[in-house]
Amino acid sequence: MTYESIAYQALMGQAPKDVPHWEYLGCPSAETYITGIDTYEHPRECRQRLAAMYPKLNVEIPETDAPVDRPDLGTEAETIGEDAEGRRVIRWGGGVTHHWDSDPRFKTVEDVLAFSPLAEPDWTDSYIVTTWDFTSEETLYQHFRKDYPAEWGDTAPVGSTASVGMYQTMFMWPLLTFGWELFLESCLDPRFERVMDEFAELNRRLFRAFARLPVNFVHCHDDIVNTRGPVCSPKWMHKYIFPRYEEFWSIVKDAGKEVTFISDGRMDVFADDIFACGARGLLGEPYTDYKTIARKHPDCFLTGEGDTRILSRNDPEEIRAMVNRMVETAQMTGGYFMRIGNEFTWTTPPEAVKLYLDLSHELAHR
Repeated sequence: MTYESIAYQALMGQAPKDVPHWEYLGCPSAETYITGIDTYEHPRECRQRLAAMYPKLNVEIPETDAPVDRPDLGTEAETIGEDAEGRRVIRWGGGVTHHWDSDPRFKTVEDVLAFSPLAEPDWTDSYIVTTWDFTSEETLYQHFRKDYPAEWGDTAPVGSTASVGMYQTMFMWPLLTFGWELFLESCLDPRFERVMDEFAELNRRLFRAFARLPVNFVHCHDDIVNTRGPVCSPKWMHKYIFPRYEEFWSIVKDAGKEVTFISDGRMDVFADDIFACGARGLLGEPYTDYKTIARKHPDCFLTGEGDTRILSRNDPEEIRAMVNRMVETAQMTGGYFMRIGNEFTWTTPPEAVKLYLDLSHELAHR
């Protein structure tokens, strides 16, 4: 079976015999080590070889084999440097980190509470991650529709993993716009409700556009927790966030699409809420108790249980034990993907990455 077919089955909780991966391939040295092909000199050839070696791995293959630049931060260790604007960057995957800054116009709580998101619906020149024009549903639809084959019409092929995604489903809107400190200083003020209502209207337009796209899945991201758990109280979340999730996700679910939810951190406290709002499941990090979620939500979508901190120690027995634990969870739900939830880093030992992939290839079956 192709990766596409088993990935679709896993997303739908249909328990494919082979458990697929959903990895961030962020360790170029591991790709070179595993394939014997320099990933910078021959990026397409390297990825083609990697895909052939691990057919259950989600490998994105470049269109050309033209060499790509190696990261050069101007330091001996090539770990820390500066970008063209003089801002600090560090190595990340095959390149360096990027920046997102909150809008410098906001300096006080009063600035936040006086702001009208709807008065400025075109965010293409803004500081947020997804810089789109939210002026209208049609504007958003046209922006996304060009990314899908014209011959599909309004419906993705049956069995396709065709998807669309959103970075600030609701919680990230004020966080990205105002920054952490002003967001947390403002969020308990009753006047903040109007600001969130206006952010919600921007996303209402977006999800109506998503509902018209030829996709089968909508991937929704919001970092609503950190590694210890919730950032804001359940009471606050049930007022400002979860009712919007339920509304937005019902728009696309009524159009025949499935919703997955993505968040860093420890999702235990809010996992049930995410399912109640209509998501098929979670992509998260290893701080979350995945087995408890799997027991409560049969055949849900789950991924992110693997831990890069274990890979970093490069202990073969510890890595094998981690893979065995992941495979145990995969037996509990038909929607499981193998994934290092806190992601391969560029410093992950290549031998550890290879062992993890080899063990997953050997053991990740139902």
